[in-house]
Amino acid sequence: MSLPTSRTLRVSLLGLAALLAIGAGHYGWLQYAQAAAPKAQAQAVPVHVQTARQMDLPVWLSAIGNVQPLNSVNVRVRADGELQNVLFEEGQMVTAGSLLAQIDPRTYQAQVAQAQAQVAKDQAQLANLRVSLDRAVHLADAKAGPTQDVDTYKAQLAAQVATVQADQAALENARLQLSFTEVRAPFTGRTGQRLLDVGAIVHGAEASGLVTLTQMNPITVAFAVSQDDLAQILAQNAKHPLQVVAMSRDGSREITRGRLSFIDSQVATASGQVQLKAQFDNGQNQLWPGELVSARLLLDTEKSATVVPVSAVQLGRDGDYVYVVDAHQQAQPRKVRASNVVVDGQQWIRDGLKPGETVVTVGQSRIAPGVKVTGVDSDAMAQASDEGVGR
Repeated sequence: MSLPTSRTLRVSLLGLAALLAIGAGHYGWLQYAQAAAPKAQAQAVPVHVQTARQMDLPVWLSAIGNVQPLNSVNVRVRADGELQNVLFEEGQMVTAGSLLAQIDPRTYQAQVAQAQAQVAKDQAQLANLRVSLDRAVHLADAKAGPTQDVDTYKAQLAAQVATVQADQAALENARLQLSFTEVRAPFTGRTGQRLLDVGAIVHGAEASGLVTLTQMNPITVAFAVSQDDLAQILAQNAKHPLQVVAMSRDGSREITRGRLSFIDSQVATASGQVQLKAQFDNGQNQLWPGELVSARLLLDTEKSATVVPVSAVQLGRDGDYVYVVDAHQQAQPRKVRASNVVVDGQQWIRDGLKPGETVVTVGQSRIAPGVKVTGVDSDAMAQASDEGVGR
């Protein structure tokens, strides 16, 4: 066997030195990684936290409602003739009994005069029969006339009384027809678009009316809620009328407040909902007939309820839970019984959490049970943000 040359030996020594250098570097990296891992694990995860607190929590039921007037009618004419005057403006508020229009009354005035004349004629005949009856009675009593005349006059008198009564009824009917030539508002409300013009020939049998009159104050909002809430609504409404708040359709602005005035007698089988109505004072015309609004029914007020921000409640396999920050600043999951009631971003926790405990509100996806966290108070951040905006 031939011995290696000095060149070959030099190359081998250099390769061995390179391998030793690589091994030393890898060992050093492992040592650094092992030393750095506990430091990374010990680093706290930043999250937003907030303290659970107690408050009187109003329990609301919300639904989309439709504004409906208590009364809305198509004011129709009831007499035939020429429309001589229209005494309202479109969109005008009119009071009950206000004169809205005038139909040519001359035909009906003539009928009244004719009926009055007939009454006068028959009353004169009635008076004459009474005189004739008295005369016949006196003659019969004096044995100077037949008693048959008394019976005849009595029958004629009774018939004439009936004739006068019929004439009086005809006169009242003529006066009624004359009154129909004046179209008056049946209640206080707002007029709509005028449907007939001055000079038009109108008929009482026509279906088209003169104008639509809508009562504006008070006014109602109709809305529907689930049949599951009906028992509690009935129980609470029996104690006192429930408050209803009418808000803008998107729920961002309160319009006015009223009271629950109607609960339908049946549940709609197709939807499983029951129709409700609330009545509102609408003196300022805040609500308009046909308008869509958000109706909020104050069902009850839960006293001293434990609440947390709705973002703190998470849904797991076993139900709702929250991350509670313990005394060691570690996040621990805890199962809670959360209500569906959410008011102004605060959710009612029925069981599993006490007031004063700190919960994680933002950042749950970055933590696990037992992970150490560093919390930023959400309330403090909101207050600081508001102060910054104010400045």
